[in-house]
Amino acid sequence: MNAVDILFYFFATLSVGGGLLMIMSRHPVPAALFMIISLVSVAALFVLLEAFFLAILQVLVYAGAVMVLFLFIIMLLDVGPDGGKVSRIKVISGLAGCLSFGILVVLLLQFSGIGSAESGSWQEIQTTEQVNGDSLLFSTSLKNFGYGLFTKYMLPIQVAGFLLLAAMVGVIVLSKKSLTSGGTE
Repeated sequence: MNAVDILFYFFATLSVGGGLLMIMSRHPVPAALFMIISLVSVAALFVLLEAFFLAILQVLVYAGAVMVLFLFIIMLLDVGPDGGKVSRIKVISGLAGCLSFGILVVLLLQFSGIGSAESGSWQEIQTTEQVNGDSLLFSTSLKNFGYGLFTKYMLPIQVAGFLLLAAMVGVIVLSKKSLTSGGTE
């Protein structure tokens, strides 16, 4: 076992542990911090895979911008200590989620053919440096990645941006306190 294997197991455990602690946390702010730990661990796994661009995007976009947005929304909603109380509905929905996840894993294993004799070898991915109009070929070039983002995938990126903007405006509107007839809050 070399150093890369040890680092992989460390960051994989940290990522899964951060995700579990995020789910089990009773308060939203520590849950968001555990999610940041999980996202940074996934970025470290990308570094181990030598996917440095994805690691930087993971840290900047998800652990940076999206988590700042989450913390901003959590603080605007002003969730008190009663916000994390466990109710019967939460326990039932958690058990239903775990059951659904288990069924999904079983179905994926069944249909993917893992464990069969045919899945013994991986096919090599052929990389290319060409861009063919509408049909983008897989490539490791940043030029092709940028071309794909600003041509074929421009609409989904814009829609995601507008959805985040609408969510933020909605939280601001919901968090405003209404004025009573006397003019005081």
